[in-house]
Amino acid sequence: MGLLDGQIAIITGAGTGIGREAALMFANEGASLVLAGRRIEPLNEVVQLIESDGGTAVARSTDLEDGDAAAALGTWTLDEFGRVDILVNNAGHSSHARSIRYVSAEEWQSVFRVNVEGVYRLTQSVVNSMIERGSGTIITTSSYAALTPGLLGGASYSAAKAASYNLMRGISAELKNKGIRATTILPAEVDTPILNNRPLNPDAAARATMMMPEDVAQAILLCATLPGRTVIEEIVMSPTQPRDRTLDMEAAANARSPEL
Repeated sequence: MGLLDGQIAIITGAGTGIGREAALMFANEGASLVLAGRRIEPLNEVVQLIESDGGTAVARSTDLEDGDAAAALGTWTLDEFGRVDILVNNAGHSSHARSIRYVSAEEWQSVFRVNVEGVYRLTQSVVNSMIERGSGTIITTSSYAALTPGLLGGASYSAAKAASYNLMRGISAELKNKGIRATTILPAEVDTPILNNRPLNPDAAARATMMMPEDVAQAILLCATLPGRTVIEEIVMSPTQPRDRTLDMEAAANARSPEL
């Protein structure tokens, strides 16, 4: 018997990184999964891994930058499975330009559409059904940058992740008494593909100091598998060993959006 037997979960950004690892862990605990992301190929690979181990998962190509598409994902899942027990808002997007001086309006808006609009629209599409059933878990991967904004995370990403963090806090304050658990995961540097968009792509030595996707996925799983009487409202995570980020900060200070 798995800790998530019989439960239906949506995981966004599930093709790579944290979302991929969370999907594998959730499936191992018996959850039936809807895996969403922009690119269908990596999603299908995760589905194949889960199915080969006897689990249940479907892939849905979804552009979380499109609010209507995000909402449609939730509606489709409810129509197909009848309910959503767990929503993991994990898809993320950062700008190449980090400084407020050099980030374009296009990059700024793109970051907010994925990290805020997509989270809001998808969450809204399933939360009423959770309220009607008297239970539901919503877990959002924010960022340490929401708590300590600066050049490393960048102006747009830090602001967007702070918005998603406060959205979860607001949901918790409003809906906890209706059985809805809202959790924010706030990790610092994790070795995932989102780092490839940094002005200075971290090398192997830098990445070796970072957390791994499975570390954060383990925290997500913990929040999802605790008894319904208990909610972890937020988890702040960071690498044990600090690293010298001088070169990263120098590159971030001067990077410009492609449009500028």
